[in-house]
Amino acid sequence: MKVLIIEDERFAQDELKRLLAATPYTIEIIECFESIEETVEWFEENDEPDLVFMDIQLSDGLSFEIFQQAKVTCPIVFTTAFENYAIRAFKVNSIDYLLKPIEQKDLEAALEKYTNLKSEDEEGSVSLSVDQVQQLLKLSDEQRDYKKRFIIKSGDRLRHVSVEDIAYFYAEDDYTYLVAKEGAKYIISFKLDELVKQLDPNDFFRLSRKYIANIHSIKLVNKYFNSRLEVILQPETKDQILISRVRVPEFLSWMEK
Repeated sequence: MKVLIIEDERFAQDELKRLLAATPYTIEIIECFESIEETVEWFEENDEPDLVFMDIQLSDGLSFEIFQQAKVTCPIVFTTAFENYAIRAFKVNSIDYLLKPIEQKDLEAALEKYTNLKSEDEEGSVSLSVDQVQQLLKLSDEQRDYKKRFIIKSGDRLRHVSVEDIAYFYAEDDYTYLVAKEGAKYIISFKLDELVKQLDPNDFFRLSRKYIANIHSIKLVNKYFNSRLEVILQPETKDQILISRVRVPEFLSWMEK
């Protein structure tokens, strides 16, 4: 079984490869891509794989956009950290839906479903229709879900951290760090600009160019000169965090939600 993986988190790529290797199926992973652009280019130049595992939220947009730009007729298994019930409604025929962190039993059930469908349809026409793609795009816009967990690397192991356990994110040099409530710090493969779109704005606020904080991590807010505000986070940060004068009303409104 030739498999293509579309996933923009390297840790998630590695974990999916490990899980696939542990199944009773003979699987050849032919490529791994992280964006819509490179995936579209690959489909335009290569024969289709037997099966695609595709993350819904990629670095440059929703993966559903791939189907608008390239002809894709092979079966798809969507993977995502977003619990979107609208997507679950399409868990029929070739479409399956796996919530991250992916469980071995769920992955094997998806592979079994694929093999059963393939044996029933020798021509392999178990693919997404244009109408289904358009409906998925529409539902994703109407029922937006926010990221509920992050896959992080701890030594040689992969684990997940729920957003409820995250105090804040910050950028330093060319890295983005996730800081958990208990103080543990992890490097993640997202920029702050990407995180702003993926986090629930009721719970997270971009305090500055370098920091995005969970409401529960805000320990104190002090008045600062020039009508600015100083934000003290818990766990403690090494940087002073100031809310600019023009953003103070927006910040206070968020605090009162």
